[in-house]
Amino acid sequence: MSRLDHLSLPFFDDRHRALAAELDAWSAQALPGIDHHDTDAACRSLVRALGDAGILRHCVPAAYAGVSEGLESRALVVCRETLARHDGLADFAFAMQGLGSGPITLAGSEALKASLLPRVARGDCITAFALSEPEAGSDVAAIACTARDDGDTYVLDGEKTWISNGGIADVYCVFARTGEEPGRGPEAGARGTRGLSAFVVEAGTPGLAVAERIEVIAPHPLARLRFEGCRVPKANRLGAPGEGFKLAMRTLDIFRASVAAAALGFARRALDEALAHARRRPMFGQHLADFQLTQAALGDMAAEIDAAALLTYRAAWLRDANPGPGRRTTREAAMAKMVATENAQRVIDRALQLHGGLGVKKGSVVESLYREIRALRIYEGATEVQRLIIGRDLLAATP
Repeated sequence: MSRLDHLSLPFFDDRHRALAAELDAWSAQALPGIDHHDTDAACRSLVRALGDAGILRHCVPAAYAGVSEGLESRALVVCRETLARHDGLADFAFAMQGLGSGPITLAGSEALKASLLPRVARGDCITAFALSEPEAGSDVAAIACTARDDGDTYVLDGEKTWISNGGIADVYCVFARTGEEPGRGPEAGARGTRGLSAFVVEAGTPGLAVAERIEVIAPHPLARLRFEGCRVPKANRLGAPGEGFKLAMRTLDIFRASVAAAALGFARRALDEALAHARRRPMFGQHLADFQLTQAALGDMAAEIDAAALLTYRAAWLRDANPGPGRRTTREAAMAKMVATENAQRVIDRALQLHGGLGVKKGSVVESLYREIRALRIYEGATEVQRLIIGRDLLAATP
């Protein structure tokens, strides 16, 4: 069976199949040469390599050195699934270029787009998406970071945390409270989704500091950011005042299905490793693959991957087929993200179990996958949040 047989499904066309084949070949050649011992340096190298190869062009529109007219979900899904199958950090580097610049693509001024997006596509500018705070993760309405209107600038004060690319990003898309919610204001410490706005903040801006670098089980550049009297030009605001929440949700709607695709890539690699190990591992005069328990486990893994793939590809196809703002795919993207990440966790766990002691040996492929998959069930909306999104959307759509 070909590694790319799943792309024969009618969700994709020849462009996507060619992209996957080219990226698979490039990844097999280029990614093993990246030194992962220094995570920051590895991410910088990966962004540069992805830019030089033209892969980051799928993260921006064609008008700004990209490939498609807008952000095409199926291309993002193909890229992330393929990269994740080869290297989790390469998938991370690609994804953050898209997520970090997504708000600029969707709501930036022409000047901001022209200045930043071609650099993102070339790998010259590393981006970050700064939404979460110490007391505001899943509950975006609890954001406390403020942006006070002060003439030609906004003054940002507060903190952001769990910020991917924190500490190495050149540009941060920051969401802060400007107080447009009726009857409320940032001075009063008000909460709500209608009082948020988004801003481009360049690294090195006075008042922006990296307060803490955060280490996690699968090494990625993460940081807690502190804003103290950080002045940002009004020209750096993304969209209208008070529309930051909508912008954040529109951005996540696009990239949530791509998280599911990354989970698929991890799960497919785990199944590859499990199949190869089961065939070569001698046991009781046979091979591990000859036992019915092994065959049942492999069958479960394959079915869970296919179920997740169908939901993921559907979500991406639906968004590409209906790109206008009036047709959202929030429910479909939430289903894909929830099922793909949960299924991938089970697939990888079974793969590790089939490897026995070798599965928990530090540095083995399945051990690395086991650490990589865990975060995907949390970031860009934890599984529990996806369940709520789906349920509420069903209730709202059903008389």
